[in-house]
Amino acid sequence: MTTTTPAAVLADSLPAGLVRDASLVAGGAVVTGVLSQVVLPLPFTPVPLSLGTFAVLLVGASLGPVRGTLSMLLYLVAGVAGVPWFAEQSAGWHTASFGYVIGYVLAAGIVGALARRRADRSPLSMAGAAVLATLAVYAGGVPWLMVSLGVGLGEALVLGVLPFLLGDVLKAAAAAGLLPAAWRLLRRKG
Repeated sequence: MTTTTPAAVLADSLPAGLVRDASLVAGGAVVTGVLSQVVLPLPFTPVPLSLGTFAVLLVGASLGPVRGTLSMLLYLVAGVAGVPWFAEQSAGWHTASFGYVIGYVLAAGIVGALARRRADRSPLSMAGAAVLATLAVYAGGVPWLMVSLGVGLGEALVLGVLPFLLGDVLKAAAAAGLLPAAWRLLRRKG
């Protein structure tokens, strides 16, 4: 039986060590917190449109499944503890959109695992990875929205998925362009 070594992710191009890994995990959480502040409030839903999902795609693919997941766990735990870095400078678990933050953890693991399988090397495969990761965000967000607002699945989809589909397609396309480009740039420097 042959075993294959998982492919490198972008973060693996930095010198190895525990300090590096801790810095990358913390940095990924901060990047997510910063990009989550780029918000377009939508008056017809309690869920704001933010670049948080885009950050998750970049962080998860760049850091890999373990560091990416830990980064999103740090983002979640720090936000619950009071760091106001969820969308619209919110914190805590009481918002209708907190389920999407839970989905970030799963999404980072998914896109990171797919990056370990070289999905971040081509636009098409990265777009597929981004779509799967975005579905994971919805898988966390929609049930939380249903419970938080006391609505059924249909209304939760109207409030928490449909208004975001175009934006999520654009975020997936941007990630599908940026990550393969980063690999091309890294190969040229190497």
